[in-house]
Amino acid sequence: MSGPAPGAVAIAFDGVRFTRERRTILDLPRLDLPAGAITVLFGPNGAGKTTILRLISGLESPDAGVIRVAASSGARSDVAYAFQEPVFLRGSVRANLALGLTLRHVSGDEAAARIQAAARDCGIGHLLDREAHTLSAGEAQRANLARALALRASITLLDEPLAAFDRVGRGAFLEELATLLRRHSGTVVLVTHDREEAFRLGDRIVVLAAGRVLAHGPLQEVLRRPPDRATAELLGYTVVIDDAGRLLGVPPGALRLGADAVTFRFVVEKVVEVGLEERVRGRIVTRSGEVTGELSLPAGMPVPEAGATLDVSAVGCVFIGA
Repeated sequence: MSGPAPGAVAIAFDGVRFTRERRTILDLPRLDLPAGAITVLFGPNGAGKTTILRLISGLESPDAGVIRVAASSGARSDVAYAFQEPVFLRGSVRANLALGLTLRHVSGDEAAARIQAAARDCGIGHLLDREAHTLSAGEAQRANLARALALRASITLLDEPLAAFDRVGRGAFLEELATLLRRHSGTVVLVTHDREEAFRLGDRIVVLAAGRVLAHGPLQEVLRRPPDRATAELLGYTVVIDDAGRLLGVPPGALRLGADAVTFRFVVEKVVEVGLEERVRGRIVTRSGEVTGELSLPAGMPVPEAGATLDVSAVGCVFIGA
């Protein structure tokens, strides 16, 4: 598959509104998703993430506005969609993977090679002749992904691709997934509400809440410069106001004992054990108020009592709205 032209846009939303029962589900004045990238749609349940996938695929139509999908064939039939809940017809896994290829007039040796490659890469090569309805939840999700990847579409849509995995299986497959997507797909739009998945899979991120885009762009740029408090909190930052009145985002795990360039008072509420580590939960106190925070205790440090006040510093803070 040839690469996209520099700066090419795979999908463009222009003045798009989508409503259901007179309630606005999506309001997208303008949103461009570049070709050749893995774009993560990230936000809480009800943010409108899956609706965006359904609009791209043509399963839904907007009430207003235009969606332009620049698939390589010029048609939406060149879009592959892996739904959050895998659905299989009767028959083997191989037969279910072959169905989409048959509908797109790919058959014979080419179809067999695509099925074998996608199944192998998704870790289900040994399951191709099993009845699809006997797969476990994790196996079914891998087969669901393999079915989409075998199409080698110019645009691939994935709705919560790791949702059915248990914790161990999810961690193992997360390591592989970005490589698989780049190997088999041109442009990927992926939905998740999980921060770890978003940060590890995405080249770009669109942060959504209540059907509106809060931030979008290259992942690292959005992480370094969240435009507002709501975006920063969705991205996992603890938001505090420093003595100069600036909004600061404290990354997860960034609090350390001792004073430094950015220092706060920390009031201990309780100490909890997480695995072999002890963590202190409490309140970060500034002149403008208090927010909940957590820090890890260095090995061998005496456990502080509830109510104790500690000096803590924050590493890797970002300025919000800067």
